Order: sequence, then structure tokens, then C-alpha cells
Amino acid sequence: MKLSGFFFLKSVSMALSQIWANKARSFLTALGIIVGVASVTAVIAALTGLKAKVLSEFESVGAARLYVFPNRPDNAPRTKFPWEKCRLNVNEARAIMEQCPSVKGISPIVDVPMSVESDSELIEGMSVSGIWPAWHDAVGRKVLRGRPFSAIDVDTARQVALVNQAAVDELKLDREGSGGVGEYVLLGGRRFLVVGVVETLQARMFGMNSSQAEIFVPFSVAEKVLSGWYFMQFVALARGPEVAEEAQAEIEYVMRRTRGLQPGDPDTFRVAAIDQYINQFKSMAAGVTAIAGGIVGISLLVGGIGIMNIMLVSVSERTREIGLRKAVGATSTAILLQFLLEAVTLTVLGGMVGLVIGKAMAIGLTLIPGANLEKADVPIWAIAVSLVFSAGVGVAFGMFPAIKASRLDPIEALRHE
Repeated sequence: MKLSGFFFLKSVSMALSQIWANKARSFLTALGIIVGVASVTAVIAALTGLKAKVLSEFESVGAARLYVFPNRPDNAPRTKFPWEKCRLNVNEARAIMEQCPSVKGISPIVDVPMSVESDSELIEGMSVSGIWPAWHDAVGRKVLRGRPFSAIDVDTARQVALVNQAAVDELKLDREGSGGVGEYVLLGGRRFLVVGVVETLQARMFGMNSSQAEIFVPFSVAEKVLSGWYFMQFVALARGPEVAEEAQAEIEYVMRRTRGLQPGDPDTFRVAAIDQYINQFKSMAAGVTAIAGGIVGISLLVGGIGIMNIMLVSVSERTREIGLRKAVGATSTAILLQFLLEAVTLTVLGGMVGLVIGKAMAIGLTLIPGANLEKADVPIWAIAVSLVFSAGVGVAFGMFPAIKASRLDPIEALRHE
């Protein structure tokens, strides 16, 4: 065992001396490995950061939240299930609130395009959301200043509004230190009093609208302008994560009964829990990471070809050395392991340099403004996989030159010029 350990250390020492003796050639040879590992590491860091960002946004809303959407059954005749029968209505939300004991609160949400105007700014075609007071608890959006909507606001259809901080900034509502509360805005030409400011939802960055501004009005106000086609959804809050499945089953039962669906009829709605989205996103992220890593990892194979090429050159250059070592008693196995360790040492060193560069690139990603990659980092498993894969490339592409060296005839090798 001691002899094996000594032989291993001696072989690695010789490999390092050979690499140092040919620094430029060794660097160019390992460049493919360095670029490959750095690229794979940076891609994995970016995807890991993006995954962490999205999951933190998902998980921040809580596992007790449920969404209800209209859904026309697949392959169903449009005459039997037209859109008018599939879309949600406010009476269904009331039925869920009254008949589902596991549901703590529910709010319909409907978006109405309106022009939004302050004293100095105008935004055309902005989506203004109509909500119930229960929306605050259901989505976990805190009121930073002012007050939330009350039942009286909805019952009397008061012309009051909630805005987020982004809307305060974009509409320049913070006059004389008011923070936006107590200011007036024109929504569709009608004057609304801003009664509260809610926190800005960062997950909005994944939508099509680049603006972070949000404006909310009582649902009864938005309901007055609904006509023709509109999209409504419900957001519900279960009494706890442990009863989220029961709440989902109760909502599905009440929706089917309210819509008069028979046992054989398909659902004309869809109830989704937040944990379903989390699991779906985790599966998708894992697949994307594997595919992206595999594509970028092709450069590692290209680097491996360079390793094999330079090791073949090295065998040719050191033919006399190989013959001399065999003449003084070195076995073919020892020669094979020596050259194989040289290839592995070169690839592992290249992998380590690539990891350092990849880590630096990951840090650079966190500093890009607006990229939302603050959590980009190189996971431990990526470091281990990169080093193991680098060593594997050294073994795979160094084996042929090592076998060629071990099979050289010592007499012929000594005659080699």
C-alpha cells in the first residue's frame, strides 16, 4: 500500500513537472477544459439563481393559497361549453365563501383596462384590478401606508383606490411627503381617492408588462364597467396549509354544483394550489439545467480531444525515456498509469481553473442591475460534478496514449531518434 501511495505521488509530481516544463502548451491544451467547466459552472449558477428567485417568490405567497380559473374542456364541443358558461362570476365566489368550511377567505379578481392620470402623468390602457377586501389576506400583500379596502367600500361602490409603491413613483403621487395616500387619480376619467399603498410584488417581473405599477379598486366599481369579454379569476386562502387539499376539494364540489354539472360532465373550471406550480417549476428547472449543462458540456469533449492529441505528441517525444524506464525494470502497467495520471492531472487542473473563472462569472451575474440573479451561486454538487467530469475526460481521452506508451518495445524505443 505504501509503495502504491508513493508511486501515485511520484507520478503526480512528474506530471506537474511536465506541465510546468511546457507551460504554454499545457495551458493551450487545457483551454478547452477550462472554457467548458467555466461555461457549465456559469450556466448552472445563473439557472440556480433564477430558480431560487422564482421559488422564493412562489413560496412567499404561502402554501395555503388556491386559485380558481375558467377552463373550457379539451375536445369539447363549443356549443355545449361556450366561453360564457366557462368564465367565472361573482355569485360563485360568494357560494364558495358560504359553503366551503376550509376556506378562510376569497376574492374575485378582474382586470379592466383604463387610462390612469395624475396631475402630471398619464398612462394609457393600464390594467386596473377589481378586488374584495379578502384579497389582502389571500395574497399576503401588506398595506404600507393608509388602509386596505373595507366591506363598506365594496357595498357602496366607493371611488377609492389602492396603489403600489411603483405606481406612486410612476404617477408622481408623493407630493409634499404624502406617500401617495390622500392623492387623487383619474381612472377612465373618473376621480378616485388613493386610500392606501400596498407593497410592490416582485414576481410581476415575469409578466409581459415591464411596468411594476398596480392599481386596485373595489370589485363593485370594476363590475360596473364590465361588458362583453372579460377574464375573472378567484384567489382563495385555506384555513391552513394542512387543509389546503380539503379546501381544493370543497371548491371543486361547490363549483360543479353551482354550475349544474352532471357526474359525467368535465370541469369547466380549474382549481390550482401554489405547491402544484412549485413542483412543476422545479421539474422544469431541473430539465432546463440538465439540457443547458449538456449543451455547454460539449466543449469539455472538444477539450478532451485536445488532451488526447497532446498526450500522443508527448508519447512520441518521450519514446526514448519510456524505453529507458522499461530497460531498468518499469512495468507496462507503471508506464500506463504514469501517462494516464498526467492526462488526469492536466484535466483536473484545467477544471479547477475553470471553476475559479466560473465562480467569478457567477459573482458578476449577481452584480448585473435588473437581471434578478442576486442569488446566482455555484452549488456544491456542480463543483463536484465538474471535477469528476474533468477527471473522467482525462481518463477517457488519456487512455489511448497511455496504452500506446505502455506497449512500446523497449529496444525499439531506445533506438528512437
